[in-house]
Amino acid sequence: MGDAVDVVLAQWRRERPDLDAWPMGVIGRISRLSRLLDRELKDFFAGHGLEIWEFDVLATLRRSGPPYELTASDLYRAAMVTSGAITNRVDRMAVKGLVERIPDEEDRRSVRVRLTEQGLAKVEELVGLHVANEVRLLAALAPEQRDQLSGALRTLLESLGDTPPE
Repeated sequence: MGDAVDVVLAQWRRERPDLDAWPMGVIGRISRLSRLLDRELKDFFAGHGLEIWEFDVLATLRRSGPPYELTASDLYRAAMVTSGAITNRVDRMAVKGLVERIPDEEDRRSVRVRLTEQGLAKVEELVGLHVANEVRLLAALAPEQRDQLSGALRTLLESLGDTPPE
C-alpha cells in the first residue's frame, strides 16, 4: 500500500533521480502526522468544551502538584508560547472559571495562576479519557515500535535543542 509521502518520494525519484530525498520522507511524515494528530486532539477536546491549549494549561498546572499553581512565567515557559499568549489564555480561562490569578506571596510583582475547583475537576475528568484517546491514536504500533519511535523522536528533539529548562 503506502502513504501519501510515498507518492511524493516516487515523484521526486522520477523527476530527480540524482536527488536522495529520504529526509523529505521523514520530515513529510512527521509534518503530516502532526497535522492529523492536531485535528484528532482538537476534535476530542472540542467534544468536552475545551481547546487543546486550554487542556495544556490545565494539565500543566495539575502536574505541578498541590496547590496546582505556577507563576505566569513558569507557565509560559512550560507551554512554549509568548508571555502575551499566556496572558491572553489565562484571561480567557479565568472568565470560564477554570483558573484564577493570585498574588505571589514571595514576589509582589509576580502573579501565580492556580486551578480553580472547576478547573481541577475538568482536568481530572479528562486526563484519563485523553490518555485513552492517545492509546487509540497509537493503536497501529506494537509495543516495541512505540518504544523505538519514542526513542528516535527523543533523540531528534534533543539534537534540535528541545531540552527541559534548568
